[in-house]
Amino acid sequence: MISPAPASREAEFDARAFALRKRAEKKVAAEDIGVDADFIDQMVESFYTAIQGDDLLAPIFAERVHDWPVHLARMKGFWRSVLHNSGEFSGNPMLKHLAIPGLELAHFVRWLDLFYATLRRLESHPQAIGLVAGRARMIADSLLTAIEMRRSGLAGGRAGKDLPHV
Repeated sequence: MISPAPASREAEFDARAFALRKRAEKKVAAEDIGVDADFIDQMVESFYTAIQGDDLLAPIFAERVHDWPVHLARMKGFWRSVLHNSGEFSGNPMLKHLAIPGLELAHFVRWLDLFYATLRRLESHPQAIGLVAGRARMIADSLLTAIEMRRSGLAGGRAGKDLPHV
């Protein structure tokens, strides 16, 4: 088999420049509707305050989060990566969630309910709520589906179909 010719330095530079430009455009588009670093900080702080007071979810987090300031900083980096494509988060949320025994639809529904309530309390631009809520739902769907597929095989492939929308 003949290997394709290696990409030229110019093509690599063009691809990198394109990726950087798209990353910057995504951040500007989010910031234009109010999803800036301050919004993300406030959202994460408010959301995890709600989590810590929730009867269903607080025990799960209490078993795993031993340093809340460190966890909050990590979640802020995660959401900046998701919403601004900042590239600053490294980690594997999927593996972390797969390792939690007993997670099911009810946990993800409650997580989303608290998340959506947080967004509504922040009284942000409707497009901001749509953007952030859409990403949160996509993440919840992905995690729940992976958990259910691990338990049930392909039968778990539509596990997130009943998750709430904002």
